[in-house]
Amino acid sequence: MVADRVKQVIPSKIRELSERAKKIENVISLGIGEPDFDTPVHIKEAAKKALDDGLTGYTENQGLFKVRKAISDRYMRLFSSDVHPQNILLTAGAYEAVYLAFMGLLNRGDEVLIPDPTFLCYENDAYMSDSVPVRFPLLEENSFRPAQDDMLEKINDKTKMLVLNYPSNPTGGVLEKSDYKMISDICEDHDLYLLSDDTYEEIVYDGYKPDCFLNYYDKTIITNSFSKNYAMTGWRVGFVVAEKEMLTPMLRIHQYAVSCLNTPALEGTYAALTSSQDCVHTMVKEYERRRNLIVAGLNKLPGVNCINPKGTFYCFANITKTGMTSREFSDFMLDNAKVVVVPGDAFGDRGEGFIRCSFATDYKKIEEALIRMENALKSI
Repeated sequence: MVADRVKQVIPSKIRELSERAKKIENVISLGIGEPDFDTPVHIKEAAKKALDDGLTGYTENQGLFKVRKAISDRYMRLFSSDVHPQNILLTAGAYEAVYLAFMGLLNRGDEVLIPDPTFLCYENDAYMSDSVPVRFPLLEENSFRPAQDDMLEKINDKTKMLVLNYPSNPTGGVLEKSDYKMISDICEDHDLYLLSDDTYEEIVYDGYKPDCFLNYYDKTIITNSFSKNYAMTGWRVGFVVAEKEMLTPMLRIHQYAVSCLNTPALEGTYAALTSSQDCVHTMVKEYERRRNLIVAGLNKLPGVNCINPKGTFYCFANITKTGMTSREFSDFMLDNAKVVVVPGDAFGDRGEGFIRCSFATDYKKIEEALIRMENALKSI
């Protein structure tokens, strides 16, 4: 007998497409958002050294203190945010971090405001925590930023949390400086938890610099990861930043679900945090080069329009003028161009009419994918 909460969990369309694509030869995937870079050598060497030195035992449930201290130093360096190591919990990627926030802070029937479109896990975490996801729209004409009235319209006595993900997966949208205060004021006025998933905060372009909600609002929960910045997706290291009263219930769940993280992976993470950040800058520079290629190429396709993302390695292209739905377009490209693109409705109803394309893949593959897509559309 399956638990009712699991029945509501929506299978990942991204993974479904990836499985289909594996059965087709010569496919180019613009689907899964995983850096095609290898983890930088100095990070791998630190993990290897940890193994050789016998650092293979348990660590503290909350995570190695030196890693938490290095994260604390990072927040001071990037945002002048005074984050104490005791307010940081190391998690098995940002996925676990978000899950812990939902499970530790929400009760049955509590409502959670979630953008539409946005990444898949937030709505599913609501179902698993027996809370209720309530969607508010992100509109292309507003650069996929949240509008004050759209959020306020959804708030009632049951609303307990607002979830945001900026820079945004799937849209590549970012917040303006004024948005941080506006959003924080809404949360303070209605006594909401503010969960900000900042996984892509260092993958930004055109001189954009994000701010940090920790500088605006006490009931902020930051979730983050090392997967994207350092090409460490398989290492599964993330973290939560929150005040003690919010972090404590999350730690209790973490103790019995995960216990602690992989010790060599934490040693590699420490090296990532405390060494030169040139590797991050190099990868971001290459992502920007690919972004410029893919956005220009998509805008040349008949019936396709794509705004320039200022963050992440995704672009969210409008395909409504092709006359196809998002899923029809995605299936058409897989069948006729052997190119994987993710239908926008996989990220919410407001994603209908869009596709997400990842440019975390080789430049030449993106060039070839664009040629294939153009030829497929011209053949209609």
